[in-house]
Amino acid sequence: MSSALRTAAVATLGVAAAVAVYAAAFERRAYRVRREVVPVLAPGAEPVRILHLSDLHLAPWQREKIAWVRSLAALAPDLVINTGDNLGHVDALPALADALTAFDGVPGVFVHGSNDYFAPTPKNPLRYLAGPSKGDTETAVKLDTDALEALLGDRLGWHTLNNAVAQLTIKGSILEFMGTNDAHRGWDRLDQLPGLVDALRELDDDDTDDPAVMIGVTHAPYQRVLNAFTTQRADVIFAGHTHGGQVCLPGGTAIITNCDLPRDRARGLSVWHHAHHASYLNVSAGIGTSIYAPVRFACPPEAVLVTLVGDDIGYS
Repeated sequence: MSSALRTAAVATLGVAAAVAVYAAAFERRAYRVRREVVPVLAPGAEPVRILHLSDLHLAPWQREKIAWVRSLAALAPDLVINTGDNLGHVDALPALADALTAFDGVPGVFVHGSNDYFAPTPKNPLRYLAGPSKGDTETAVKLDTDALEALLGDRLGWHTLNNAVAQLTIKGSILEFMGTNDAHRGWDRLDQLPGLVDALRELDDDDTDDPAVMIGVTHAPYQRVLNAFTTQRADVIFAGHTHGGQVCLPGGTAIITNCDLPRDRARGLSVWHHAHHASYLNVSAGIGTSIYAPVRFACPPEAVLVTLVGDDIGYS
């Protein structure tokens, strides 16, 4: 090898090493709050502030992450939507309780991802580049999902939307919710969705002039789920799972979404169209990563503050 080639090779390795150190040591802890405004409430309605939490993948020793999640209570959300994959270690539940009980008294809804049922397993951190992950639930360590649901449901009073529906009145606006269990593992029951939604809508107060706002909630934003939600006239959909791509090209373009969602929808707010209907779609890049792939590049971790406003205000 010529000296010029050796120099170029050494330089390339040096850049790669610097990027790896940055991705592992800095960006995965560069927490931020993304803010969005969605005009779906009745004209003149009081704004509703929704804190979207997703993909904490929390481990007991991640005190910085716990403190940052707790600090989000200062945003004074009116509602928390949690789109799953909270647990990143078999012993993470006390740490999760420490993080989430900062939201005592704040209404919420939640769905699960597979990492709310099974602990992560060692894997090649670049394996995801070959396509959507396929976890082995036969050999994975089972998590205490019952205790997790007791924390979220009994302790915090949040409503499960795992193949379920719910209705809440927040600041005078009726919010209806439909949700699925983790579509990445095929645990969604979209066949049940129309009946559940019909039953929910029967609860609407016929005396009110303001229609309820329908919100879809899922962990993994597979197109079949988004299409089903849009068919059921979701006004806005919340999802996680993608990690925003986690390791992206410079500028933030996702290489893969870990599902069939188009790469340009891997994170952020967009509009999903299906069957002559449209829904706002908010996909969170998530807060954490697997403990076996603790890197992010061009894709910082995030929570999202989505403010619902009257549809007379317009999108901004």
